Amino acid sequence: MRKLVVSLCSALVAAFAMGSPAGAAIDDLGKPWPYGATLNGSGGQAVTFPSESPFSLSGGEDGAAPPAATAQGTLFLPPGASREKPVPAVIMLHGSAGVLSAREMTYGRQFAAMGFAALVVDSFAARRNLGTGFIDRLMNITEAMLIADAYAGLRFLKGRGDIDTSKVVLAGFSYGGMATTYALYDQVAQRFAPDGLRFAGHVAFYGPCIVRFNNSKTTGAPLLMLYGTGDAIVDPDRCAAVQGDLEKGGSQVERIAYDGAYHQWDGGRGGPRKIGRNLAPCQFRVLESGMVLEARTYLPMTNPFSRKVMLGLCSDGEGYMIGADDEVRLKSNADFGRFLTRVFNGETKRADAVR
Repeated sequence: MRKLVVSLCSALVAAFAMGSPAGAAIDDLGKPWPYGATLNGSGGQAVTFPSESPFSLSGGEDGAAPPAATAQGTLFLPPGASREKPVPAVIMLHGSAGVLSAREMTYGRQFAAMGFAALVVDSFAARRNLGTGFIDRLMNITEAMLIADAYAGLRFLKGRGDIDTSKVVLAGFSYGGMATTYALYDQVAQRFAPDGLRFAGHVAFYGPCIVRFNNSKTTGAPLLMLYGTGDAIVDPDRCAAVQGDLEKGGSQVERIAYDGAYHQWDGGRGGPRKIGRNLAPCQFRVLESGMVLEARTYLPMTNPFSRKVMLGLCSDGEGYMIGADDEVRLKSNADFGRFLTRVFNGETKRADAVR
């Protein structure tokens, strides 16, 4: 299968790499993506840009003002991107394990080879003072900080001039998938981008659906939700409820489940194997003020200690299965690519499915 993918992609990569001038239609990105040796030379460059570190959507810890931060990332640019020919882009938010070579960095090289830009944001690297171990990072480096970096990244791309910021999609994986979904709500966009900058689309890879917003109004951008039916950390019924909220709020949502797939099928690590604690039983509400409440007790999450207690009490010790699956990755590449094609070309479509 891998040899087949490489041979197909070798035939297509030249056409992909030519890119598209501003305003031109984007070719079908659902075709097989460049892979392996075809990506040689598609390297990225380290970049930094101003951001902040809000503990929650309402601000810093215990109501304090959020401190400033310097976001870090890797920017992948296609040949020919310029102010005269700005290109679309994807900003990517990593999962709880951080940026993975097989996932975000590979997607970044693939996107550049296909003619559009990618910005891989590393929210953990920018905040090593808040935590370097797995648990410390998740307790202290919150989804709000990932969202802050996402909108800061969009602002950074606008300032360059070689990116068409009317065609930037935000994509996230697991922890980053949660942040990507939250970034679609209007109150979140207003909080982090009062200047009016907005993402053209959002893609959430296997993001747990544990948060509902009291105000479901969205920016109007479409959302693609991708997850596996064998992934215990993603509750399909809860994701359907979130989908309903977002659709009522003004967005089109496409939800695709891959039959039997586990968490992180594109992470490059073997398996399947069981890891971690399962957050699926957790339920939180976000008020219009940005305050996060535990949905059953209405206790507020205001600092790392309350976050640790709440997540410890609501999650279970059964864990969830994780495992790479190249066949599922090919399917998700095609679905992701078709979504990007529609968004970059200003089209919309919704079609829930089990692949």
